[in-house]
Amino acid sequence: MCSEKSDQISSRRARGRPRGWHDKTEQNTIKSLDRALNVFAYLSQDQGKPLTALAAETGQSPATVYRILVTLQGQGLVEFDPAEQVWHIGPRAFVIGARFLRRTSLVDRARPVMRRLMEVTGETANLGVEREGMVLFLSQVETHESIRAFFPPGTMSEMHASGIGKALLANMEPTRQARLVRQMALTPYTDHTIVTQEALMGDLADIKSQGYAIDNEEKNLGMRCIAAPVFDHNREVVAGISVSGPVSRVSVAQTDDLARNVVWAAAELTTAIGGAAQ
Repeated sequence: MCSEKSDQISSRRARGRPRGWHDKTEQNTIKSLDRALNVFAYLSQDQGKPLTALAAETGQSPATVYRILVTLQGQGLVEFDPAEQVWHIGPRAFVIGARFLRRTSLVDRARPVMRRLMEVTGETANLGVEREGMVLFLSQVETHESIRAFFPPGTMSEMHASGIGKALLANMEPTRQARLVRQMALTPYTDHTIVTQEALMGDLADIKSQGYAIDNEEKNLGMRCIAAPVFDHNREVVAGISVSGPVSRVSVAQTDDLARNVVWAAAELTTAIGGAAQ
């Protein structure tokens, strides 16, 4: 019985990596692929880049970057605009990203909650998670209003200037929270952006206490966002849900009512994924 179980474990391991392989990053990394993925990741964050700018900003030669782009273009991951002479992310990147979203039940469970939140508040509902110290937006249910916030799936945003980002940070384990805050550039997007660690930590303490976060025109002037945390079965924060819209509709006077609905939605999603609040 033990021997049979050992054979099954060995078989499973063999499918994931070569037998006897040592997990040393330098040994296992394909450097040319690593460079290509760096260019791809950079382009995904700031699309519409000419070759010379991509080369300068990634620290690689134009010839190397061009070969990378042509290779990625052959796979449909990037595409070239000959009129503007710039490169963009290609359609196959969306297909691959969509497969990632289907891997987790979080997005599926969130959709009905987000639809109800949008209907109750009349504002766009968003879902995001933390990835490498940034907010990764996974899903959005847009309002029917003509003026709306727009965060397409795959959008990345700095945490200090994001309602979801601050809701996630405020509810993280303290050591991890402190490490991420220390690493942040605290880019000043508007006059309302928090730009010091001391001010950010103070805001996070208030968010933790009240149960929701506000992006008060901190990323974009004229736009306000209210967000609340979602927890897993270990009572660890795993996502944030929010509503966002123009300050004319998401006004200071409406903050309490909107926050109650967002906190309700976050609690409902926490329950839907088998989680428990802190």
